[in-house]
Amino acid sequence: MNSLKTWLLMGVLTVLLVLLGRWVGGPSGALIFLLLAVAMNFVGYFFSDSIALRMSGARELPESEAPQLHAMIRRLADRAGLPMPRVYITPSPQPNAFATGRNPQHAAVAVTEGILRLLTPHELEGVLAHELAHVRNRDILISSMAAMLAGAITWIADAIQWGAIFGGFSRQDDEEGPGLLGGLFMAILAPIAATLIQLAISRAREFKADATGARIAGTPDGLASALLKLEAAAQQIPSFVNPSTAHMYIVNPLKGSTIAGLFSTHPPIEERVRRLRAMHL
Repeated sequence: MNSLKTWLLMGVLTVLLVLLGRWVGGPSGALIFLLLAVAMNFVGYFFSDSIALRMSGARELPESEAPQLHAMIRRLADRAGLPMPRVYITPSPQPNAFATGRNPQHAAVAVTEGILRLLTPHELEGVLAHELAHVRNRDILISSMAAMLAGAITWIADAIQWGAIFGGFSRQDDEEGPGLLGGLFMAILAPIAATLIQLAISRAREFKADATGARIAGTPDGLASALLKLEAAAQQIPSFVNPSTAHMYIVNPLKGSTIAGLFSTHPPIEERVRRLRAMHL
């Protein structure tokens, strides 16, 4: 059900982008923006991993520097039926982790320096199993594509609004399309809708990765305990994560507990822990 919901939401994002294009340039604009959506998905497919790692300041961690961490990831990858991913570490003191890569053959798992200091081996195993679940479920690809589409919609909508303010768009109400006021209305609502859809996709994938990760680890206890520790640390230890990559981390690295649920990149930790503790493996 989650997979069907995700792909339906991805389709809605593409439709939003095409509708903006139709208002800007009529049928030809719709075609151009559809091709833009395809191009952005292409970029997201092939380059999302390198972009994410570069933005986080991650460096590849050789096995000689962290043999126990590599052994733990290798053991979990074997359980999940995945090839060994590349291992990275970021200099952030805030405990967190993320996975990236378009498919299992090009996957990478990144941990922060803070998470290696905070969690017990049992808890760390739960977190790493969660990240490998993202790899197995192809969540990284879907989330990256959704983020790029939502970002494109927001950028184009901003351009339309500024263009209308300064007279850059002069479509008349009797021309094909929704007219100036209708177009402005669309330009205001489209980025809000795109953001809500992107965040809904992110939250749905987190629940699924929690469940899959618990099965890979063989128990939900380590992940449940880790989530509570990571959530508490995220409220106390600052992070300098780019907001556009916040959805990738196992817990929201930004202090977002006061943000309304609809605008959160992650489901509530309490609900995630409740679902994990209710699992019977």
